[in-house]
Amino acid sequence: MCGADKKRKKSIKMERIITSLLETDMYKFSMGQAIYHQFSDYKTTWSFKCRNTDVFFTKEMVDEIKRQIQLYCDLRFTEEELEYLHNIKWIKGSYVDFLRLWKARYEDFEISDDAECGLKIEARGTWLNTSMYEIPTLAIVNEVYFRMNDDYDKLLASFREKLDEKVRKVETGEYNLGAFSEFGLRRRLSAEAQELAVKELSKRKYPGSTFVGTSNVYLARKYNLVPVGTMAHEWIMCVGQGNHKHNPAYSNWYALDAWVKEYGVLNGTALTDAITTDCFLKDFQLTYATLFSGVRHDSGDPYEWGDKMVHHYEKLGLDPKTKTLLFSDSLDFEKADKLNSYFKDKIKVAFGIGTYISNDTCDEPLNIVMKTTACNGMDVAKISDDKGKGMCKNPDYVHYLNRCIKWRMENDK
Repeated sequence: MCGADKKRKKSIKMERIITSLLETDMYKFSMGQAIYHQFSDYKTTWSFKCRNTDVFFTKEMVDEIKRQIQLYCDLRFTEEELEYLHNIKWIKGSYVDFLRLWKARYEDFEISDDAECGLKIEARGTWLNTSMYEIPTLAIVNEVYFRMNDDYDKLLASFREKLDEKVRKVETGEYNLGAFSEFGLRRRLSAEAQELAVKELSKRKYPGSTFVGTSNVYLARKYNLVPVGTMAHEWIMCVGQGNHKHNPAYSNWYALDAWVKEYGVLNGTALTDAITTDCFLKDFQLTYATLFSGVRHDSGDPYEWGDKMVHHYEKLGLDPKTKTLLFSDSLDFEKADKLNSYFKDKIKVAFGIGTYISNDTCDEPLNIVMKTTACNGMDVAKISDDKGKGMCKNPDYVHYLNRCIKWRMENDK
């Protein structure tokens, strides 16, 4: 790591990593409000997965992760934090009142070393609770790993050096990114590193680029930025597949319908690839395409996807220049610059850039996820536009879901 051997720290007690319940991605509150109002009785199971083949979590790391999650479960929202949320125009008072009472439950977690990578995490309970655990858990796992498995000071130094270079290239106009936001909380090197990046990006003006905000609500509040985020794959998976009476090939219709019931024309960026974008477009017809302000890309070829969306809007008689393509799949500034150049005259473009901003060091970042694997006792799955990005414990259910999608694509004209 960083040109030197790994230096594992056998035992260390770190400071509290998650210091506020606002320290999560904005879409958790966007989805959370709709879950509270429409699906409060849903139960879900979440499972952690490390996709890196060369990563191992020691017993000491696992113990520290447990301790940090216990500390997270002790947090409560402050009145100042609740007031901040209530001032977001689509957040309703009834949901704020619920959050005033809300507290994470450590009893919902199962954490052990019973996994190939040395770390197993599962969370089970109400969707209202377990949905909120994903982002803080991943942030904790990342920070514990990098602080206990390497020379953190050297990693942070390389992070600062790379951050200065990328900021310089945007400042000089070498990269023109249009509107971009920081989306890196779940994959960040540390809370310190993410805040440094957000602070540096927010205090400058750029030719051809505008730093809009961050998905981290805590940092958005601290630096007076826009908290960015609408829906994640869990929304389509649970709303569309958690009701046993639903045909899962219509997951997007159920999810879009419930979203519009909650928000109307507000907070409207639809995620397209939960069960493939082609299947999504079957349901994203004139009503939803009009009501939603744009769509988010998270898998598949971004150019093919973007052209497909522009063509879809045109086919519906909608002016693509009134809509936004939000790209968020494994971006760096160079990729965003090229996508912006290609699409900027066809449609509005925005970028949510994660790991490249929050964990770009001389070492490889962790590729870790925590996904919904069951809802109401039933398997759920994502069939994205990229092979390998899905996660489901039951291959029979994946086969069933693929068959449903195939039947719909062939017969639902």
